[in-house]
Amino acid sequence: MTPATTLAFVASDRPEAQSARERLIARYGSVGVDQADVIVALGGDGFMLETLHADLSRRTPVYGMNRGSVGFLMNDYDEDDLPARIAEAGRAVIHPLQMDATTEAGQVHSGLAINEVSLLRQTRQSAKIRISIDGKVRLDELTCDGCMVATPAGSTAYNLSAHGPIIPLDARVLALTPISAFRPRRWRGALLPHEARVCFEVLEADKRPVSAVADGLEVRRVARVEVRERRDIDLVMLFDAGRSFEERVLAEQFTA
Repeated sequence: MTPATTLAFVASDRPEAQSARERLIARYGSVGVDQADVIVALGGDGFMLETLHADLSRRTPVYGMNRGSVGFLMNDYDEDDLPARIAEAGRAVIHPLQMDATTEAGQVHSGLAINEVSLLRQTRQSAKIRISIDGKVRLDELTCDGCMVATPAGSTAYNLSAHGPIIPLDARVLALTPISAFRPRRWRGALLPHEARVCFEVLEADKRPVSAVADGLEVRRVARVEVRERRDIDLVMLFDAGRSFEERVLAEQFTA
C-alpha cells in the first residue's frame, strides 16, 4: 500500500463505534466507500459481514477494528499508525455460499452467505430433513432442530457453537453440521469438498415448517434449499501482521 491509499470509515450504530469513526476521520480523513482502496469497518463480527455484503459489487478489501461485542473477524482497536498497519496487513480471501430456497408455495429466494446457510425449525416440533450431496441422497431423514452448511470463515461462528469442526481458511472444504440432531442420534455432520452441491428437502413441511437463513436473509416455510460455494466471488479481509485469520483459527482450537 502507498501513502496515496484512500480509506473509507464505516461504523455500526453502537455509540463507541460511531465516536471512533468521528475521531479516525478527523485524524486520517475519509472518502466515500465507492472511492476507497480500503474500507475500515468499526463494530463487531456482524457488522463486518454487513460491510462485506454492502460492497459485493466492488469487493473492496475490508480492515475491521473491534468496537462491538464479538470480534473474531476484527483487528484490535488502536487509533495510532493506522495506514502503516493496513499496509502491513495480511489478506484473507473468502468465498460465500449461494443459497437458493424454494418455498412451499413454489417461490424461489436466492442469497449469499459469508458464514453459513442454516435451516431451522419454526415450531416446537422437530424438523425432518433429507440431505443429498451432488444429487445422491446421503441421509434419508434427519430429525433435528436444524442443519447448516458453513464456510471456513464461518466455521468459528454458529457452526462451532453447534459442535461443528473449525476449518482452516485454505482447506477447500465445507462443514455440514446438524443442530441438536435427534435421529440419527450419533450423526455429527460431515466435511464436504468445497465444490459439493448440497440439497436439503424438508419432509412433512406442512406439519413441521422450516426456515432457511443466509446471513441476513431469512426465508420462511421452505420446501427445498440448495447450497453451493461461489468460487467466482472473492471477498478480502485484512488482518494485522502476526494476527492472521489462520493464526486465529489455530489458536481457537487450543482455547479452553
